[in-house]
Amino acid sequence: MTTTPSHSDWISVSGLEKGFETDSYALDNSADLSGKRIELHDANGNVRRLDIDQEQLRVDDGEAVQVRITSVRERIYLLDWLDESTRPSTSYTVVLDTLTDSYTQVIGTMPTFDVIKTGLYERALGGRSLTDVKVDISHGTVNKPYHDGACPHATTDELVGVRNLYRYSPTEVYEHTYLNENFYTWQCLKGVEQGLCDTDACHYYKITDALYLFIWREKIVPTLGIVMVDEQNHRSDGKIFGVGDSEDAPLANFPMASYCQRLSDTEYPDDL
Repeated sequence: MTTTPSHSDWISVSGLEKGFETDSYALDNSADLSGKRIELHDANGNVRRLDIDQEQLRVDDGEAVQVRITSVRERIYLLDWLDESTRPSTSYTVVLDTLTDSYTQVIGTMPTFDVIKTGLYERALGGRSLTDVKVDISHGTVNKPYHDGACPHATTDELVGVRNLYRYSPTEVYEHTYLNENFYTWQCLKGVEQGLCDTDACHYYKITDALYLFIWREKIVPTLGIVMVDEQNHRSDGKIFGVGDSEDAPLANFPMASYCQRLSDTEYPDDL
């Protein structure tokens, strides 16, 4: 007999953070960029300046914010910070590729609680996306003017059909099945969400050989996940961003990293 998780089995992103923080495999912050000023040039000719000092970042000489900087592959970095001056807070994640002097940026925003309360059936009938977690994904160049083709990061189907196992800590283990270019399925094999699963919207980018940027947007508990998956070194690192326990609670934004392995590849018949 198949059992269906009860309402109480779904936890907030803050509750998920508590499960992930114990003995987490999250990478230490990299100090490689400390003391450096980095210019990000976008396709519209705009330039942003990032001044990095240890675990703090100033954007265009603004107020210092906490930043997490990690690297799963030499000379390619993941920078992540929140702009808490906006309501709700805005999440910024940048893949900084010093091998090609290029970057990919993901700006994430969470829906308000009024929007969250809209049921999935109503969304479907109204032709709306089932998730109101928004992302704006863009590309550019580092410390030099942008031109077409300057950023090699591109959408990819190389993970489609793959099943991967991710061990985030001794207690938290998940499986991902990458279904197609727009959706993937996750299930918790061990941990605070054990037995839960869902299929959610996602985005895939190839950064370089066997190194991918994977982004997903959950609908039941509004969540944005952004990770770098290094299938060469069998590591992933990134973050989860999501709504708090209540309308007045701060948004959760916490690191997550894993030891990962490929379980299988799906091959479809040629006549499909």
